[in-house]
Amino acid sequence: MKGRSIHIGLNAHLLSLSQSYRGAGISWYIFNLLKNLAGASPDFCYSAFLSDQAFQEPGLALRLSRLPTQRPAVRILWEQFIQPIALRQVGVDLLHALAFVAPVAAPCPFVVTVYDLSFLRYPEAFRPFNRWYLRQFTARSVRRARAVIAISESTRQDVIKLLGAPPERVHTVYCGVDEAFRPLPAAEVAAFKAARRLPDTFVLFLGTLEPRKNVDGLIRAYAGWRKQQPDAPPLVIAGGKGWYYAHIFSLVESLDLTKYIRFTDYVPQHELPLWYNAASLFVYPSHFEGFGLPVLEAMACGTPVITSTSSSLPEVTGNSGAARLVSPADTDALAAALREVMADNDLRAVMSQQALIRAAHFRWDKTARETVEVYRKALGKGNS
Repeated sequence: MKGRSIHIGLNAHLLSLSQSYRGAGISWYIFNLLKNLAGASPDFCYSAFLSDQAFQEPGLALRLSRLPTQRPAVRILWEQFIQPIALRQVGVDLLHALAFVAPVAAPCPFVVTVYDLSFLRYPEAFRPFNRWYLRQFTARSVRRARAVIAISESTRQDVIKLLGAPPERVHTVYCGVDEAFRPLPAAEVAAFKAARRLPDTFVLFLGTLEPRKNVDGLIRAYAGWRKQQPDAPPLVIAGGKGWYYAHIFSLVESLDLTKYIRFTDYVPQHELPLWYNAASLFVYPSHFEGFGLPVLEAMACGTPVITSTSSSLPEVTGNSGAARLVSPADTDALAAALREVMADNDLRAVMSQQALIRAAHFRWDKTARETVEVYRKALGKGNS
């Protein structure tokens, strides 16, 4: 490889700029990594394989597919059968499989990113085929990878314990937070509230509606809070419909909370900072997260946070008092935390300041630099 740049291939077929839940989570991670990689390593060159025609990044060679890889079956077909051919054609030295799975017949060494092992921890939350594919092919990919990137120490430990990966090959590289997530001028936030007909005070949840987000537990905790405090502020549940979500709406009706809980459906990425700024409190009682980007984004906006003691979430909030942590299984504790935090203006002010300090530790350019160091280790180049 002397005399030319090392060529990194990036399987970015889960990148989606669509205004739906597909544009959140893993897609947002991929988007920000692609935007920062070239600046982190000018001695490497990159080819990104993707199908979203709207994405642009001058630091990358974009290898666009016309196949509708937003459909899982088509993406798997591309991943396992077309990708190896494409990697040979463009002369890739190292593949970064950006979402769990590398091709079985990979023609070059590879690094794989694992976001979480929820398909092993909470298999009932997945459709059968998705669960089977992730279980079988993630394990195979992790075994064969030169290096594995985990987006939290919690995920790293799961990869080691549940998939048997050697600890020295699994590296924690945290997500970052975009500069758009910051405290916004009061007038701008007030105008947004007026445009969206939001109350002056409300509690916000933001995330895809799926079982492990524990939205049903939040609704029950909110019901308990309202029993003790009938004038509790409204709850806004923002996020696209993922899977196994229908019971959430029936639960709200059965608890007679339709007047007090508002659903917004998917929130466009550019509006997220306004939603976090508008909220008096952000609550995210998830059962399990690989990282927990909404928590970090809310903190970067200076919004007080209540979240879970589970999985990676304590890693994001740290021990600085930036958030109140409760067990996701304890709805009474969640109800008490909601009541106590909302009743104490001074506490929320302290939490807000601590949240801003904590969030400043997470940057996407840092994520990219640490990812490049994993590439170097996978290529046997250390820190050179």
